Amino acid sequence: MKSFRTEIEDPIVEQDILDLEKKIYAFNNDAIDEEKFRSLRLARGVYGQRQQGVQMVRIKIPMGRFTANQLRRIALVSDEYGSGNLHITTRQDIQLHYVELDRTPALWAELEKDNITLREACGNTVRNVTASAMAGVDVNEVFDVIPYAEAFFNYFLRNPICQDMGRKIKVAFSSSEEDDALTFIHDLGFIPKTENNQRGFQLMLGGGIGSQPMPSQKLFSFIPTDQIIPYSEAIIRLFDRLGERNKRNKARLKFLVKDLGLEAFLALVEKEKKSLLNQSHPIDPVERTLDNPLFAKLDKETIEDASFEKWKKVNVLEQKQSGYFSVGIPVKTGDISSEKARILADIIEQYTRNDNRFTITQSVLLRDVKEAHLPFLYQTLKEIGFDRVGFEKTNDIVACPGTDTCNLGIASSYGLANELQRVIETEYSQFIEKHELKIRISGCMNACGQHTLAHIGFQGMTLKADGKIAPATQILLGGGVLGNGEGRFADKVLKVPAKKTPDVLRWILTDFEQNKTLSEDFFGYYDRQTKDYFYQSLKHYSETEHLSPEDFIDWGNEVKYEKAIGIGECAGVTIDLVQTLLFEAEEAYSWAIAALEQKRYSDAVYHAYNGRVRAAKALLTSVQAKTNSHASIIEGFDIQFPEFTTAFEESFKVGIQQFTSQKADRKFAKEFIQTTQSNIAWIKNKRNEQLQ
Repeated sequence: MKSFRTEIEDPIVEQDILDLEKKIYAFNNDAIDEEKFRSLRLARGVYGQRQQGVQMVRIKIPMGRFTANQLRRIALVSDEYGSGNLHITTRQDIQLHYVELDRTPALWAELEKDNITLREACGNTVRNVTASAMAGVDVNEVFDVIPYAEAFFNYFLRNPICQDMGRKIKVAFSSSEEDDALTFIHDLGFIPKTENNQRGFQLMLGGGIGSQPMPSQKLFSFIPTDQIIPYSEAIIRLFDRLGERNKRNKARLKFLVKDLGLEAFLALVEKEKKSLLNQSHPIDPVERTLDNPLFAKLDKETIEDASFEKWKKVNVLEQKQSGYFSVGIPVKTGDISSEKARILADIIEQYTRNDNRFTITQSVLLRDVKEAHLPFLYQTLKEIGFDRVGFEKTNDIVACPGTDTCNLGIASSYGLANELQRVIETEYSQFIEKHELKIRISGCMNACGQHTLAHIGFQGMTLKADGKIAPATQILLGGGVLGNGEGRFADKVLKVPAKKTPDVLRWILTDFEQNKTLSEDFFGYYDRQTKDYFYQSLKHYSETEHLSPEDFIDWGNEVKYEKAIGIGECAGVTIDLVQTLLFEAEEAYSWAIAALEQKRYSDAVYHAYNGRVRAAKALLTSVQAKTNSHASIIEGFDIQFPEFTTAFEESFKVGIQQFTSQKADRKFAKEFIQTTQSNIAWIKNKRNEQLQ
């Protein structure tokens, strides 16, 4: 295989990229199976696209924070390797589409030249750490959460404890009790608090959306800042061991917390935390300053554009730093062309401190703009069409890619979003200034567009009429953020043909404006009217008896609708699962040796632990025993193979559980790794006996 050098100074990053290249080569030559390769590439941000033969690459942007140079770098990579488009996600990431699999290592190497990573952007890992876009400049914040979110991101990136979990972990830091980072739907959510002049966080646990949404629960009202990483590590370790691994729809942390109960789960967390090497993880809260700004030195200017004052009123937000403002740029469906991205990078260097954000509403927030520079900035943004009024307002609609590129998409989220935005801006423009109704669209039940959190939500579905399948929309109402870790999920009201969706929105907006009381927000209005009121009022839109040919064509399309789900993933040759697990066990053992040599003793022990579990799973798989969690593997191994205890004079369970009770110093790590080597060797011999 012909390899390339990445020219990356960090040897760990370089090895990551070279490993991806080697795995792609192995997959292309049938040396590893499709399932194993899928897991590996997802953890490196490479995701199968709906279209055959190309990939979606997800770029991890912690806290959504980016510089002008990083934006230029992503634009360059998008032109060279993708479609020339940058898609902002609801997790503050950037996605590039139509990338060839073999070119992903080179793409990653290019990104790392400006310190941009793909590592753990997808897969069963700790995903991108999100945070309030206004954190650090928020007039309502208790303190700046960014140093703590950044420390969290750095601690768990490439951390052995979260490389191969049953499912993903999503994390959010809100800047205040307004909870605009949506901690109530996250596995781990942090809201800043102070107690006796000490900084800390309220820790929210076990939230999630998808097909079975659950709100997070308050695990702690207050923990000091030096405890957020130890407690998070204890939680993630427990999830790694006890979480479901076979039934994907039950494998999230929210189900484990629900099954155990919050009190029992907390007791396990406290016990797990005591086994950690570091009981405290202090974080230096480096405060941001506005010293030595990079801004252009421009004279104050007046502007006669009538739209400027409206733009300033809606899109410009006051910062806690006197004389400075943040400027929101609503980005249609979250898509920025590489050409506009480069121009935006120039604007950033001219008017901001180069500390800007991609937001969870798929838009851009420019921060630290001087008041005197707002007219200049407005005119510059207007030149590239980024002056649209409505940042995070009713017309700033959140939408996932849907059937445009996603494997699981059922409906065209983009097409519907564009039409609904047109309806609002041309027929209900008063809503943009008067109300902050959140409209969100998902192309399927997985809720990547967060439709269950919307005041008015839409989910892509299908319906049958005259023996044919037509695109449809599930209407949801009444969801949203309540604050301080609390929120509400939208009610499913009814399903309508997709082409009737704009009329449904018109009816809801008109009724809200005409029938709400003077002091009512949408929550009060919806609760007073009740779900049944909306069902009875809207049910005539759900009729399918007299659909026209147009109703069988989805929004943004010109041809008849066809339901197609789950296509586009690369195919491979299926090989022996037991042998694959044994290979993974030996691979984990090699990582343990490397970590030991680098004096990363805790990492070394965890790699060795994973090696034992994978080897044990291999043997249990060979006899079709239960392997749906690490806990079931550990419990079941001694039952299925009692001769192991005779060989080692202690059970598999007793031996492996030492890693939860012993401090991971050099002596213990070395002993644990040596025993792991013996355990794997015994299991491999046992497997050979089975085959003979």
